[in-house]
Formats: sequence, structure tokens, C-alpha cells
Amino acid sequence: MTSAARLQGFLDDCTAVARPEADPSDIVQEIAPLMLRLLAGGADFLRPEHFRADPTHYARNLVHAAADDSLSLFTLVWLPGQMTPVHDHGTWGVVGVVEGVLMEQSYMRLDPEPHARRDSGIELRRGGLSLLTSGTVSTFVPNPDHIHVTGVKDDWQRAISLHLYGRMLSDFHIYDTAAGTRSLIHAKHTET
Repeated sequence: MTSAARLQGFLDDCTAVARPEADPSDIVQEIAPLMLRLLAGGADFLRPEHFRADPTHYARNLVHAAADDSLSLFTLVWLPGQMTPVHDHGTWGVVGVVEGVLMEQSYMRLDPEPHARRDSGIELRRGGLSLLTSGTVSTFVPNPDHIHVTGVKDDWQRAISLHLYGRMLSDFHIYDTAAGTRSLIHAKHTET
């Protein structure tokens, strides 16, 4: 099987699993092993432009966007010291590490319900820390949304991760933990 066919098979399988009526926990439970299998076959399904880095911040390189915006697949390229802000996704996701070690610091919302509609009065507390190594797969679901910081420490090597989301992830909330607020931002990416 060619590398392009392997990627297309992964995307076809994910599309079949990610039905709108399906529970997000069921979706990520079925897609996580698919991501693991894709990574186990090597990264030859990625093109050189999927490895683009940006010296000023982590790079988001679009690998695939479903025509109906129901799925998006990105490579994120992390140079030493590059981290996300505290953020959420508004959807489910499956992340696989292609190269290096990726750090993930989770946050928990402590303010009263309903979380989803409040942009102020937000109280966050740091949760667990995960170190994701090459070949590792991680998942998350919304409601409550997964809030975290991801990136690479200053003294670590470059990392590359593959992120599959249950929508075209072109915007998400970032959180100001000191002010207790969040704001919706447009997330830039490189078309490939």
C-alpha cells in the first residue's frame, strides 16, 4: 500500500466512525487505535510541507480538511520552547506524536455550571501533566471541554504531532488564568 493510500484509508475510516450522532467518547475510542496504527507505519504519508516550522511560534500545517468541515487533520511542529496558550477545542480530538516528546499540562474548570457559555468568572486549576513520546496517542472530548497547554520545553528537541479534530479547527478559546476570562481566537494554519 502506498503512503498516500495509507493516509486516505485512515481518513476514510475516521470519517466512517465520526458520525454526528455518535458520542465523542465512542468516536475517540475507535479512532485512537487507527491513529496508533497509522503512526506505527512511519511518517512517509506526510509531505515535506507538513514539517514546516516557524521560529516565532508552533506551526499548524493542514494535512486534510473534510469538504463539510466535519474533520480536520494537522501536523503541529514544535521547536524548543514553543508552547500553546491555555486553550480548549470545542470538539473531540485524537493526537499522535510523530517525533520527539510533547508536554501536556491539563487544567480543570472549578467555576459553577454552565461552563460553555461563560467567558468571565472562570476559575482554573492545573491538573495532571502528560509527557507524550513518539508513537503515543492521546484523546480528548468536549463538554466539559479539554483545557490544556501543550508544547516543548526550552531544552528539548523538536517535536511533531498529528492532530485530528471533529471539526475544522480554525478557532478556539484561549484562557487568561489570572483574569479568569477566555476569548475566542482565529487559529492560523499553513495550507498544504
